[in-house]
Amino acid sequence: QVQLVESGGGLVQAGGSLRLSCAASGRRDSNYAVGWFRQAPGKEREFVAGLSLSGSNTYYGDSVKGRFTISRDNAKNTVYLQMNSLKPEDTAVYYCAAKRWGVTTTSTQYNYWGQGTQVTVSS
Repeated sequence: QVQLVESGGGLVQAGGSLRLSCAASGRRDSNYAVGWFRQAPGKEREFVAGLSLSGSNTYYGDSVKGRFTISRDNAKNTVYLQMNSLKPEDTAVYYCAAKRWGVTTTSTQYNYWGQGTQVTVSS
């Protein structure tokens, strides 16, 4: 069993930056692939970024490529999402999720989810 807790959300102006954290407890998250997803009101949950089980491969949704970076600190059992050049359309609840084996962009394939953290980008 893995428990995930996100933090770091908030209100930021367009062009600003935020760093989200996803702290894992239970089994070490180094044994799991981790994904960040987001969901805006009235929209489907969207894949944002993923980090492979080994930590050596990263994946990004087209809308965030070049602006967001996913990383992990195994010693702290924490995965980060650095978000730069934020846009109003990035406004959403952001979730981290974990699954065994490889990263996928399909949210239903993830077994463990955090409670989400709100990110609001003002124009």
